[in-house]
Amino acid sequence: MSNNKHNAETPAFSSLTLDPSGPPGNAWGRFGPDDSLGMLNLLTPEVVAQAAEEIKTGKRASLDWPLDSQAHPSYGRVPFKHQFINKSQGSVFRPVNDDVLTFNTQSSSQWDGFRHYGNRKHKRYFMGRTQEDLTNTGALGIDSWLDAGGIVGRGVLLDYASWAEKNSIPLTPFSATTITLANLREIIKEQKISFRPGDILIIRSGFTAAFSKLKAEEQKTLSERPVAEFAGVESTEEMLKFLWENQFAAVAGDAPAFQMSPVHGLGQDDDHCLHEWLLAGWGMPIGELFDLEKLSELCKELGRSAFFLSSMPLKVPGGVASPPNAVAIF
Repeated sequence: MSNNKHNAETPAFSSLTLDPSGPPGNAWGRFGPDDSLGMLNLLTPEVVAQAAEEIKTGKRASLDWPLDSQAHPSYGRVPFKHQFINKSQGSVFRPVNDDVLTFNTQSSSQWDGFRHYGNRKHKRYFMGRTQEDLTNTGALGIDSWLDAGGIVGRGVLLDYASWAEKNSIPLTPFSATTITLANLREIIKEQKISFRPGDILIIRSGFTAAFSKLKAEEQKTLSERPVAEFAGVESTEEMLKFLWENQFAAVAGDAPAFQMSPVHGLGQDDDHCLHEWLLAGWGMPIGELFDLEKLSELCKELGRSAFFLSSMPLKVPGGVASPPNAVAIF
């Protein structure tokens, strides 16, 4: 259980490694010794109530990509399977149907939970949990997020894809290239965006739109590459400092790994891997493959970047990840 209270005095980024037994930059224990929510503790009733003030028009956008969007998911993941079952028996027709879904929780839109990625060097997950802890107990299960009311708060979109197009910057979603912090700061400055503690940061890279335009054979070829190379946010100390100082409750995007993929190697700063710092170090959920196309359209139509966000993942005890079941409301 977590105390679910906002720490009034946010530790400075320079003071991180709160637990000296853990990896560099960890915030273990900030919200108590038995914390399972991490940065989601920032979604206090007061923060959520203030976020609800973003609802002015009632216009809505689902942020979930269809579960069958990738017939050939990358990273060797199992594709979605849907069985449609009519309940008739023999020659007696019954107008009753069931269906059975089989899928990897990370084969389409997803929240990465804290059981998904640990610190490779220390071999520990959030709050120092070991692989044995996760194997033998439901520790850090994504169901704890639901017990606390889900991921509900103020979402803020940084529409990098639209900004890049406007500035004649090529989008390269299928290569290992970075969305730089410098460019994100330009978007923030141009659109006069301000953040509040507990915001949910969402970055549109243009991946899902580009992927949907590929032919079936091109999608298959993409998934079979020996290294899954995709564009994403830069993994640097400066990016981590930006995320920490703004005290986001969670981050998400439409790219396969949020950060540039692969998350290790290819010249990456392995000491500042976002997956390790956010999931294992801070307990900050990472959303990936969100469908942000209608959200982008609504933001342009309404001249807004902020909205009310409600996400209720699947309540799977000990769950590693889940479709977000997310909706943005303006």
